Amino acid sequence: MTLVIGDVHGCSDELAKLVAIAQADRVVLVGDLFTKGPDPVGVWRQIKEGGFEAVLGNHDARVLDAVADPATLDRGAWKAVEKLQNDDPAAIPWLAALPLFLEAAPFTVVHAGLHPSGDLARTTRQMAVAMRRWPDEGPTAPHWHSVYTGERRVIFGHDALRGLVRVERNGQPWLIGLDTGCVYGRALSGYLVEADQVLTVSAAREYRPVRG
Repeated sequence: MTLVIGDVHGCSDELAKLVAIAQADRVVLVGDLFTKGPDPVGVWRQIKEGGFEAVLGNHDARVLDAVADPATLDRGAWKAVEKLQNDDPAAIPWLAALPLFLEAAPFTVVHAGLHPSGDLARTTRQMAVAMRRWPDEGPTAPHWHSVYTGERRVIFGHDALRGLVRVERNGQPWLIGLDTGCVYGRALSGYLVEADQVLTVSAAREYRPVRG
């Protein structure tokens, strides 16, 4: 059984509970692993001990930027870097090697989204880690998944304001969005691929207020 989990953002307790409930053979994380929340080290230890897989998220990219330039203005990313490096020097190289896409058949896992055609070759790094709307991020532009015409089935995160997303095609789950805002006090969600089942664990508390 494969479990794909939405944006963890340092919420290690909720991650542990969700994994325990699912009892999956394979765990894939949609990115945004360590920043904003309370326990990046706890998340990393679970990833390492459990052999979890992940794709790169926009906040993971910020962590890597902080490593490359310690003068970065993203203080949250730099704090996560310090904690991870102090705990295990292997954490940052692991993060730097993350792919933009992973296959969890019949789905492709990506942090933010794919080009509406579903073509990975046309999906830029920026689209993969940060896209919410298409063809731009303007407030009147539609969400990318509402104009998606690709034949590739997709699981994604990155959009806590949108929350859980399920788009079906011919009675089959086609697009699954899993960012349900755990770090904002809502829930951590995962999707059991073979069972077509969403599992959720409520956040213990609000770790960070939602920004408008």
